This record gives sequence, structure tokens and C-alpha cells, in this order.
Amino acid sequence: MSEDTSPAATYGSYLKIEELLSLQQPRSAGPEHDEMLFIIIHQVYELWFKELLHEFDRVMRLLEEDELHRAQHTLKRILTILKVMVAQLDILETMTPLEFLSFRERLDAASGFQSDQFRQIEFLLGLKAEQAIRRMPEGGRARAALERRYHEPTLWHAFLRYLSRERYDVPQSHFEPKANALVEPSPEIQQILVEVYHRDVKNAELCERLVDLDEGLQEWRYRHAKMVERTIGTRSGTGGSSGAAYLRETVGHPIFPDLWAIRSRL
Repeated sequence: MSEDTSPAATYGSYLKIEELLSLQQPRSAGPEHDEMLFIIIHQVYELWFKELLHEFDRVMRLLEEDELHRAQHTLKRILTILKVMVAQLDILETMTPLEFLSFRERLDAASGFQSDQFRQIEFLLGLKAEQAIRRMPEGGRARAALERRYHEPTLWHAFLRYLSRERYDVPQSHFEPKANALVEPSPEIQQILVEVYHRDVKNAELCERLVDLDEGLQEWRYRHAKMVERTIGTRSGTGGSSGAAYLRETVGHPIFPDLWAIRSRL
């Protein structure tokens, strides 16, 4: 066995501080003071997206292994991260519209609309769209990641397979993803969920964590849409998006519709 002769890790070397601090490169002349905040906030969001994908993959793996307690613990971490992501918008909203406009033209075609990691999160949660894949350059990391997520089962599929192993009669047709198909409300699944809530405290708690997740994502979408509207009004977004108009369209659409549909039946 060869001896490890690499130098001992330090705070700086372990966290790659020198490389990290070199990644904030404003494009505006001066540069404009608020462009640094804009860059850092969005880089931090991308890091949180990376962590969310890491945690979602773990939740699905734990559900497949019937490790309910550990899956619940990981879902709690995801919910906490979502709250931090919402809170970060408070910081971004300290930037006035004029302060943003001072460097906005330097963004060219760059847009949060192009975040492949957020699209991966949507795919993992069942919000799959082929056009999101086509926007990414062929042969690149982003496109490969989205193509993989597009064909993989979602968190909802993992949840339903888990319920099946808990002796609920989940139809086999609900276990595997279908091309171009979002999660649609299902009377069969809703009846099973009503049964879970009425006689199965353990798994009813898991259902409530999924509702928390759905609500948390909707909260982030709403706050994000209002932040964009507050900053640029009805202007088109960068990168060809419609800005706040597009973001408003995404608000209020549940990712787990069956868990919301049964509320009036409990």
C-alpha cells in the first residue's frame, strides 16, 4: 500500500477557498456595486441546488430500502434548505430596480431560466419537459444530466413503490415514469392515501412531509416570482424568458396533486 504523501488539509485547501473566491467576476464597468451581490446569491443558489439533488437522491434510495425514519430525517433537511433559499430572496430584494438595471445589460443571454440543476430538481419531482433538455448544448454535462433525470423514476414513484411494499394495493402502472407525462391526479391513488391517513400513522407522517415539500417549493416559486416582478416589473427576462409572467405561471401548481385532492375527504 502506497503512503499518502499529500500535505495535511487546511481550511483553505479543503474548501478550495482560493478557487472559490476567484469565481465572482463582475462584467460591468467599475464594477457596479450590486453586481457582486447578484453573482454571489446566484452562485449560492446553484450550490443549494446541488445539495438538494444530493439529498433527494438519498431520500429515494432510503425509501427503496424501506428506511422510513432516515428518509424522514433527510426530508426534514430538504425542507430546511428550502426555507434558507426563500430567506436568501430577502437579501436580493435589498437591491433596488435601478441598482439592478445598472448592470443588467451585461448579463446578455444569461438567465436563471437556464439553470440545469433547478430543472433536474423539477424532473426528479415529476415536472418533466423535453424542451428543457433541448435548451442545453448537445454533448455537455447539463444535457446529459437532464436526459438521465428525464428517464429515471421520480420521488413520487419511489413513494408509491414504498407504499406497495407496505401492503397497499398500488397499481403497477403507477410505478414507472412515462415519457412526457406529468404526475396526474388518480382516484385509485387518492383512495389509498385516504386509507393511509385513517389507519396508518407512520406513513401518514411521511405523506405530510411530502405535502410540506410541495408547499415549500410553491413558496419559493411565489417569492421568486414576486422578487422578479418587484425588480424588473413586466419587462422580459434575460435569456429570452418572459420574466415575471413566466414565473407566475409556475406558481400554485402542486407537484403531488393526489395529496392535495384528498384534503376534503379526511
